[in-house]
Amino acid sequence: MRPHPDADLGHRSGPGDEFTPVHPPRRNTRRRAAVLATCLLTLGAAGFVVDRVAASRAESRIAEVFQQGTGTPARPSVAVRGFPVLPQLASGTLRHVDITARDIPASGSGRPLPVTRLSVGLDGLQTSGNTDEVHARAVEATAFLSYRDLSDALGLEIEGDSETGRVRAQLVLPFSGEVTVSTAVEADSANRIAFTDLSVTQGELPTAGRVLLAKLLAEPIQLRNIPEGLRLRSVTVAPSGLDAHFTGDTVTFGPATTTA
Repeated sequence: MRPHPDADLGHRSGPGDEFTPVHPPRRNTRRRAAVLATCLLTLGAAGFVVDRVAASRAESRIAEVFQQGTGTPARPSVAVRGFPVLPQLASGTLRHVDITARDIPASGSGRPLPVTRLSVGLDGLQTSGNTDEVHARAVEATAFLSYRDLSDALGLEIEGDSETGRVRAQLVLPFSGEVTVSTAVEADSANRIAFTDLSVTQGELPTAGRVLLAKLLAEPIQLRNIPEGLRLRSVTVAPSGLDAHFTGDTVTFGPATTTA
């Protein structure tokens, strides 16, 4: 008797038998995903570092040019806004840059008034072309002028009166005793600060003294070493000094481009 042809082949699954598919191991897939994520993070971090290095170099160069133009003893602080910076540098224009400079001198003046602090916001700053000059299409700036420096420039002890928005000075006269005078402060042409509307608020000021004081305050004080293109728009009395507000279009600063 012959054995059945299928006797040694074991059981074959039929249409009704259950079938369990065999999946490939997932460990390799997860490992590849982790490697890819790590690579992407590494590339992103490297790109960020490169962009920050480019921004730092641009800030350093802008600070150098600004310092040369204004004569500040210390390097100004510069911050290039917006990320990424590399595309902005490639286009030749930075969208916005903030600069803060301190102790801008006022040499070459009979009544020098240094700028204690100058805060500048520049839009559309060009980074190509002449490396000794920097140009911006629109600028807003605020110069802080301390009362101590203002007092030295005028030869009077000046302090602010926030209630009236004016400045006042106390005088000690030989025969009249203490006299307090007050004057308004306003922006004048050519980036000058003018003192107007002199009045006596305490004591008695002789006519001769009033004439001399009016003559002293008649000449506006020139603000010097301000970037070319900035125009003084207003002056505000603050607790410890004056805030002078500037605006400008097509502003340039560099070694020979500031107002003398």
